[in-house]
Order: sequence, then structure tokens, then C-alpha cells
Amino acid sequence: MGRAYEYRKARKFKRWGMMAKTFTKIGKDIALAVKSGGPDPTTNGRLRAIIQNARAANMPKENVDRAIKRAVSKEQEDYKEITYEGYGPHGIAIVVETATDNINRTVANLRSYFSKCGGALGTSGMLDFMFDRKSVFRIPAGNIDLDELELEMIDFGADEISLDEEAEQIVIYGEFTAFGAIQKHLEEKGYELKQAEFERIPNDTKELTEEESADLEKLLEKIEEDEDVLNVFHNMR
Repeated sequence: MGRAYEYRKARKFKRWGMMAKTFTKIGKDIALAVKSGGPDPTTNGRLRAIIQNARAANMPKENVDRAIKRAVSKEQEDYKEITYEGYGPHGIAIVVETATDNINRTVANLRSYFSKCGGALGTSGMLDFMFDRKSVFRIPAGNIDLDELELEMIDFGADEISLDEEAEQIVIYGEFTAFGAIQKHLEEKGYELKQAEFERIPNDTKELTEEESADLEKLLEKIEEDEDVLNVFHNMR
């Protein structure tokens, strides 16, 4: 597990730039987690991880509590998790994760963005072979020995551990199905979880010129601004 994934800084775009958008995304994540596993974070690992992410994003506790209460009330919109796939300009593969209460609106918007920016929305599953879904955890680096942590975590499904020196964090990658086991072990060992989520890692990347990259950025910006979009992944180098 000596090679760190090179994609992590450049290949995933998220709507974390504005506080309001961040809180909106987390609110939807909470609604989906409560729907699938209930409102008690002690028994709902997914919800527990989202609450940790909310803390890392400085989302007030009262906002989190309100989102959980809303998720179990009749006022909550019935969000559906839907993934869309397509090709952007210059043949870049793009995967868009959404949470929507109006599928027709979401697909129409995304099709319009792709079309106007020289791309095309495709069919579900067409890009499965190009991306691996991974569980990703971030913990403070502190004085942790990477080699020892690597040996410790491999039995719980971790397959890559790297140091993000800029953020002073250790990033732990694992199989998609290992999320619960890794999360449980880190919590039991007392590691502080700064973030826990799923990411889509491209198996192959494509390098673009500066001008071509600008074309892609226009499309990604439009997608990111859509209120139904949660995450966007692509394979531009």
C-alpha cells in the first residue's frame, strides 16, 4: 500500500465553497441517512459519519439536530439518490451523484448542462468500469506512525493510507463495502474522524491542455451549482 492515489486533490469537485450550500448538502445527506438507518446516530453509522462531517464544516449543532428532526417528520421531502453519467468536452468521463425530489427536473437540467458545454449525458452504468468506489476517512496526523497504522487497518479493509501534509491529515482508503468496519475500528481506537465519505476513483485519467481544461471547468461549474447535485467525479488528470 505504498502508492497514494493521485486523484484526490484534482479529480473530485464538491460544493464546499459557500457555507449555505455546504449546509444544504449535509441536510440532504442527513435526510437520506435517517431514511435508510433511522435517526439514532449510535445505531446508524452513516448518520454518525455525516454528523462528524458537519462538525468539520462548522455546521452548528442546532442545525444538525433540526435536520434530523425534519428527516423523521412529514415535512421532509422524499429525496431519491440517483447517479448520472456522461462525457464532458474532450472525452472526459463525469459521474454526478444527486439527491432529488423531482427526477424530471434533475435529469432535464443535467442534460442541458452537458449539451450546452459540448458533452452528452449517457446511460446509467456506462462508466462503472472507469471508477472504483472507495470508503475514505480522514484523521489528524498527529504523531501517528503510518506504517503501524497501515498494518493495523489492513485487517479491516483498508487498502491505501497516505499523508496529506498540507491538511496535516492521514487519509485512509478502503473498499466500498468496508466502510462500516473501518469506521467502527477507528471509533473504538479513539481516532478523531475529521471526515468519512465515499469517493469514486478513476482507473485511468486523461490529460488536457489549459484551454481544454477551461472548457471542462465551465461544465463542472454549472453542474456544481445545481441544487440537486451532491458530488461530481471525473477523470481529468
